[in-house]
Amino acid sequence: MRMELPFAYDFDRALERLSLDPLHAVDLSDRSVRIPMPEGNVAKVKAKGTSESPVFKIIDAIEEQMALIADIMHFNRSLEPVMDHFRGTSLAHLFEEHKGTPLIREFSLYGSLMKSIIHQQLNLSFAHTLTSRFVQTYGEQKEGVWFYPAPETIAQLDPVNLRELQFSTRKAEYVIGLSRAIASGELVLEDLAKLEDDEVTARLVHYRGIGPWTAQSFLMFGMGRPNLFPLADIGLQNALKIQWGRPEKPKAEEILLHLPEWEPYLSYASLYLWRSVE
Repeated sequence: MRMELPFAYDFDRALERLSLDPLHAVDLSDRSVRIPMPEGNVAKVKAKGTSESPVFKIIDAIEEQMALIADIMHFNRSLEPVMDHFRGTSLAHLFEEHKGTPLIREFSLYGSLMKSIIHQQLNLSFAHTLTSRFVQTYGEQKEGVWFYPAPETIAQLDPVNLRELQFSTRKAEYVIGLSRAIASGELVLEDLAKLEDDEVTARLVHYRGIGPWTAQSFLMFGMGRPNLFPLADIGLQNALKIQWGRPEKPKAEEILLHLPEWEPYLSYASLYLWRSVE
């Protein structure tokens, strides 16, 4: 299947960011990524065009999966309104430098939530290592592509099982507890799509291990919501320190003053600032 986009889209930059996660099956030379689908098959998205005239070939996907692939890859909504908005802001130069970089969703809602919890308060390198151990121990590999484990699998574990992977006891309890809520049907992640951002956050922080940062990460990368800016994120603070030429990271109070200028696309401001320091 072929998909042609009517707006600029820099797939190569998107692949560079996806490749930071060792669980993603990215081939930079082939300009492709293979996506684990909910139905159990692996779909391949391969670039055939340029950033200015993007064309993609979707391989090994069934027709019913095309809408999900388009949503995950940001094929179904133009980046032009985002670019137009930031041309008149203090981040204009950053958006010109990274023009056409999409906000790509994680491939699994459950995987996104697990990843957000595992990454809490860890440096990025060890966060990726720990997530990889989790998936490679309890998930499944098909055609060289890793699928996150089912919540039902993790719900059966004891914290000591995850401690063997170097999880802290508390983080192991968070992952297992949330998996039990999902496996039992108490928390249905797909139903969160019907809620506003604040409602999703209020629903999620009810569970141990999920604070505002984790909820915002899930909203942004799990659900693709466009207007999130995690103030407590150290990466964003460091990026703004560089952008503003400061000797120290800016305080939350100062950052808050700039958010109205970047709304309603705060998630893109976050993404492009992260890209500036990655």
